[in-house]
Amino acid sequence: MQQHTIAGEITQAGVGLHSGVITNVRILPSEPDTGRYFVRVDLPDLPIIPAQVAAVNQTLLSTQLGKGEACIRTVEHLLAALAGMSVDNARIEIDGSEVPLLDGSARVWTESIAQVGLVSQPISNPVPWVVKEPIWIYENDAFACALPASTTRFSYEIDFALSAIGNQWHSWSLSGSFAQEIAPARTFGLLHQIEHLQKTGLIKGGSLDNALVFGSEGLVNPPLRFENEPVRHKILDLVGDLSLLGTFPQAHFLAYKASHNLHIQLARKIWELQLAKV
Repeated sequence: MQQHTIAGEITQAGVGLHSGVITNVRILPSEPDTGRYFVRVDLPDLPIIPAQVAAVNQTLLSTQLGKGEACIRTVEHLLAALAGMSVDNARIEIDGSEVPLLDGSARVWTESIAQVGLVSQPISNPVPWVVKEPIWIYENDAFACALPASTTRFSYEIDFALSAIGNQWHSWSLSGSFAQEIAPARTFGLLHQIEHLQKTGLIKGGSLDNALVFGSEGLVNPPLRFENEPVRHKILDLVGDLSLLGTFPQAHFLAYKASHNLHIQLARKIWELQLAKV
């Protein structure tokens, strides 16, 4: 497949989930083979942070990339939108340390990409690396794995004691519509955990406008966009984290009760195996 970049400039602004700080993002077309990368335009020398698994330096309730002293947090929704919409090369300029949460999903990003459109570039992506043996990462009863498959697919299961979420399963193929099936799914949290997370300096920018909140009585801020919106959002996160591989390997990616940490551990293991076989 030919590489693609966006056909025009995209701008968005909003509050960061964890920092609570408003940042401005400007996404620009980029040359072939440059990949997806961030530029901290608020810092001296405009440091570039590549959207690569080797740049991940934190996975606490979001995925953070870093290079030297510069970092950028909560990259997963934007990167999922770019990868899910087949944007291989993009320059992402940002004037702060966290990508805006917007409505808590990737829908604003995918709509913006669709609005400007894509441009084909005169270089093809490498043939996807084919997973031929199962690759597993697990912690207690949670796991993330890549299984041999004829097409690239992402499947997820979550299981919460809270009846408002409960057990949910969803599976999405890379050949399906990311914009319609996955991008609108919003991030979610549990009402009884919010105060603790805020006291530890997290989710300062979270609100009922950018996250689903579930309590013992049910969903605090209905309606849902999908009956199983939480598990679809977990697929969104998985797509964003695995996009740090550059191109998705041919595999069935399967996760159960996983986290950004397990997603990234799986991506790192795949990256190491790819390098070993070059």
